[in-house]
Amino acid sequence: MSEAVAGRVAERFGALYGHAPDGVWAAPGRVNLIGEHTDYNDGFVMPFALPHTAVAAVARRDDGVLRLHSADAGAGVTELRVAELSPGSDPAWTAYPAGVVWALRAAGHRVTGADIHLASTVPAGAGLSSSAALEMVVAVALNDLFGPGLRGWQLARLCRRAENVYVGAPVGIMDQTASACCRAGHALFLDTRDLSQRQIPFDAAAQGLRLLVVDTRVEHSHSEGEYGRRRAGCEKGAALLGVDALRDIAHDDLDAALQRLGDEEEVRRLVRHVVTENQRVERVVALLESGETRAIGPVLVEGHASLRDDFRVSCPELDLAVDASLAAGALGARMTGGGFGGSAIVLADAGDADAVTEAVHDAFAAAGFTAPRVFEAVPSAGARRVG
Repeated sequence: MSEAVAGRVAERFGALYGHAPDGVWAAPGRVNLIGEHTDYNDGFVMPFALPHTAVAAVARRDDGVLRLHSADAGAGVTELRVAELSPGSDPAWTAYPAGVVWALRAAGHRVTGADIHLASTVPAGAGLSSSAALEMVVAVALNDLFGPGLRGWQLARLCRRAENVYVGAPVGIMDQTASACCRAGHALFLDTRDLSQRQIPFDAAAQGLRLLVVDTRVEHSHSEGEYGRRRAGCEKGAALLGVDALRDIAHDDLDAALQRLGDEEEVRRLVRHVVTENQRVERVVALLESGETRAIGPVLVEGHASLRDDFRVSCPELDLAVDASLAAGALGARMTGGGFGGSAIVLADAGDADAVTEAVHDAFAAAGFTAPRVFEAVPSAGARRVG
């Protein structure tokens, strides 16, 4: 993110609040390379940070007042009292930053108020973690200004609690951890059970490849019932199989586990996806560490088929983006994010990227769908102070 962007956000802050901010911070959205709907099953994920960020200019207050403004919300300044924040009390966008303040205070950290102005380039509703970026940028700013001294993974846990409890969205830990902990030029191999991390070099351009994001512009919402229903189904599967989480089912034991589930067909599908998806993450890690980036393409395609057929969270636009990309010569493609809309990722040779992009646009036009937004995803840095 450029200094000019930080300067504009700080300037707007001054115009809104009549004084300068104490600093400017940025936190990125993310793309999940592989590992979907595994994070709330204690499994493996592999996200990387986007160059698209939520940016916050913030000043500390000591009078219990929290003032919030977003350049993207089309509304004025919202004023709240930190002592009166409570889960479920705010249905608006302000629930995300206010929830972070609530979570910090609930964990015993002294946060006495703030003036906050936010602006974001992370596409909302595209499955690229715009909400996690918004939460994390507020968390890193308040961590700096009030001095709890929390590390990235600790801030991620607080932000997840804010979204789970304060906002009411049953998300896992991946998005917040990616926004906090990713490094430029790497994907983050994250074990969501113990939060152990490994930075895996991922530089598609160096190998003559490009990773494209196709934003279908079909918005999704984690707060809707279908996401929660699948999470509940995974928990039911773990209970029926007598394990703490589906992470505990080894891939070699999958067939036996599915037989034990009998006629629980929906649960069988969910279990099959989670167990095979965890193995796909491990396969991609091994391929990237051995320099075989091109070989991850078929694994991405397998992942999409599993999300489409077993987890059933795809949609016609996502399926078309994948199918059109592969027909135009892409090495691999799959939906990314929670599903029910959002984005797909496409791995292609650099020389084929323009043709793939054109094929996707043409396919959407022929189907009468809204034109997608296609851009290159470059692994970028996690949350940080920028001004």
